[in-house]
Amino acid sequence: MIIDAHQHLWTADYPWLQDPSLARIRRDYTVDDLRAVIGAAGVDRTVLVEAGRCEAAETREFLRIARDTPEIAGVVGWASLLDPLLAVTIDAYQAGPGGHLLAGIRDQVQGQADDFLDQPRARAGLAAVAAAGLVNELVVRTAQLPSVAAAAAALPDSTFVLDHLGKPPIAAGGLRRWRELLAPVAARPNVIAKLSGLVAEADWATWTPADLEPYVDTAVDLFGTNRLMFGSDWPVLEVAAGYTEVKETMSDLLGGLPADVFGGTAISTYHLELM
Repeated sequence: MIIDAHQHLWTADYPWLQDPSLARIRRDYTVDDLRAVIGAAGVDRTVLVEAGRCEAAETREFLRIARDTPEIAGVVGWASLLDPLLAVTIDAYQAGPGGHLLAGIRDQVQGQADDFLDQPRARAGLAAVAAAGLVNELVVRTAQLPSVAAAAAALPDSTFVLDHLGKPPIAAGGLRRWRELLAPVAARPNVIAKLSGLVAEADWATWTPADLEPYVDTAVDLFGTNRLMFGSDWPVLEVAAGYTEVKETMSDLLGGLPADVFGGTAISTYHLELM
């Protein structure tokens, strides 16, 4: 079974989609669209991840969609780590329709200060997510990786998932500094990383698999395949590539379809119950 551990659904009115450079992905993406692309690529199940609307109502809707969509095996919903009632918010998600499919919580940390995760209120939020038995999903910039390492060390009983390998500056050729900052994160055994979103960090018009290769190799070296998950980051990937192209590129770079990267790690990390 092949699992895509990172995909989105959205509507064209998302505020961040109004950037002119994103015109090609500024449309509604539905379950029917998802089924078409994963079917063509030979992917069996996915994990639906919030994409920046930052509204609890959307997470509740995603859980309902997942309940009615066998292809979606889990949901990473949104909640603010600074919400003093975060535990109540999570309880409400889990008690609602599809709540058993909630696998993790993601705040939009990439839009915060570099030291956001060092702040006591943010740490309290991370602890609340962990106490609910959920994954702390982190979308961060490379400059925020030191705070990720510190949070993972401070909360050893929490499972952290690092999206997009911490968004390495591939187009700018920032391999060395990114690796230096990623290594302490990878040294924490409670951090899992996603091989996702890399084409969006490369030059959209000219990228080749060779551009991604040193970043994938670094991830394998630091994390091992047993702490890596394949994620398409569809439909963001469409700024630079097609769904099948991204999956095949990752397979080629990994020398095949490692069972952990393409399924096993997602199942164990998100506690997916597959029918």
